[in-house]
Order: sequence, then structure tokens, then C-alpha cells
Amino acid sequence: MNWLSPERLWLLTGVVALAVAYVIAQRRRSRYAVRFTNLKLLGRVAPKRPGWRRHLPASLFLAMLALLVAGFARPQAEVQVPRDRATVLVAVDVSGSMGATDVAPDRLAAAKAAAREFVADLPEQFNVGLVAFSGTATVLVPPVTDRAAVGAGIDWLAEGIAGPGGGTAIGEAIATALDSIRSLDAEAGEDIPPARVVLLSDGANTSGQDPAQAAGLAAELGVPVDSISFGTAAGVVWGNTPVPVDGQTLQAVADATGGNYFEAGNADELRDAYADIGSSVGYRTETQDVSARFIGAGLALALLAALASLLWFARLP
Repeated sequence: MNWLSPERLWLLTGVVALAVAYVIAQRRRSRYAVRFTNLKLLGRVAPKRPGWRRHLPASLFLAMLALLVAGFARPQAEVQVPRDRATVLVAVDVSGSMGATDVAPDRLAAAKAAAREFVADLPEQFNVGLVAFSGTATVLVPPVTDRAAVGAGIDWLAEGIAGPGGGTAIGEAIATALDSIRSLDAEAGEDIPPARVVLLSDGANTSGQDPAQAAGLAAELGVPVDSISFGTAAGVVWGNTPVPVDGQTLQAVADATGGNYFEAGNADELRDAYADIGSSVGYRTETQDVSARFIGAGLALALLAALASLLWFARLP
């Protein structure tokens, strides 16, 4: 944390001096009580005090002063701020291998559940789109702020929804997502919005354009691709056809675009991967004045100190 007026922090020495003065005053009062040897009479003229509670208002008051001084020194902190026009394209593999049950209830059902949570946790002002891909890729939901529309699109995800033909077209999915980003608004063609592609698949590219070519375009446009390899080596479909997870292509795409690569072998790991992505996507770091936080906390302590004094020390006529 930085301070715009650090010299004002010297006022804290006054707060420390008040604390020391309070401690000295309390010790003098204790010594006077010990010299008063008639204990029965002392109990009448000095009734029972509320013990440690009698120090609470003073402690709260001193803490309030310290917070107000800190706020007066104008502290600054780095804060994550949502980017204007921030856009996230979620691309989900719907090829036949996503029906493998090595992840309960199956890979695609678990992927849909995690995608719903990921989209729901993004800031409301973010534009979110949805791409489905197998042998080809298609935009199910263009980038919108309508979370209900994106949620409905996730519900529609199923094998074959991306079009006829088998295979896994990772390169096509990236290129389709980039096209959707560049058509966000009238300015997007020349001034591409801050965007990110979040791509989930369980295998290597088997059809469509080369993922390296699509990744090169994403890097040129400044769009990171976060990729998630989902599944295990034990996956099978159609009874006995093995579909082991293969994340080599996905990792290469993430590395080439400045994105992050994750491996998830179960639903919990997939949720964790989406959570890691969501914590950084669509934000910029700004240094902001946070003095209001200290002042607000100080005023709250002032109210608590006043309330404690009224409850424990007020005398009614």
C-alpha cells in the first residue's frame, strides 16, 4: 500500500501518546484503590465496575483515531476494475468422446454444469458468448450481457449440435470465437474489445484448420486463450472405444496466446479451473485512493465506542 501524504502518519504519535496517558491514568487509579484499606466502605463508595468492559470505549476511540489518521494520509491500493466492453467466449467440445463416463455423469454433463457456474460468477456487465464445436464450430450465443440467454445456450449443448461430422476442431473453435469477438459492436473490427477465449476439450485437433494458425491470430489480436483439458486416460465410449484425454494441443494453444492451461480429471478440478480463470478475466489493475475505507471504518468504531459508553456507563436521573 502506498501513501500520497505519508508525512501525515506522524499524527499517529499523538494517538500513541493518548494510549500511554490512558494506561498511566488507570495505574494511578489502581494504586489509589489499594491505599483505601477499608474494603467494606470501598465497596459502598466505589461500586463494582464492569471490569474489562470499562476499557472498551477508550480502546475503540483510540482505534478510531488511528484509522482516521491513516485515511488522512491518503492511502492507495491496487484494485481490479472490470474492463469496458470486456468479452468472454466460452467454447465447449461436444464431440462424441465427451460422452465418456470417466467423469460422472459424463464429460459433457459435468462440463455444462461447471460452465453455468463460471458464467454466473462473471460480472454482469461482461459480454459472454458461447461456441460449440466438434468436427466444425458454431456460435450458439453471440456475446451478450443476458445471462439467461447464455444459460439457455449451455443447456442446449449436446453431441451433434455443432453440425454433422465427427472429430474435434479446436482450431475452428478458436477462429469462430475470434470472429464473434470482432463483431461485438461497430468499433470491434478496428478496436477489438478486451477479450478472452475459454476453451474446453478432451482431445487433440482432428479436423478443420490448424490450431497453431488460429492461435497465431489470437496472439496477434491480443486475445488470450485459456484452455482446459477435461477427462482421464480411462475414458471410453460406445462400450469399448477408448477416448483418453489428450491436452498437448490445448497446452500449445494456451502457451502461444498468453493464456493459461489447466488439466481437470473430475468435476471438482474443472470447477477450480474455471474459478482460477474467472478471478483474472476481463479486469485491469488500477491504483486507487482507498482513504474512504479507513475513514468509514473509523466512523463505525466511533459509533461503537459511543454505544458502549451509553450501555455501560450512562447514569439515569
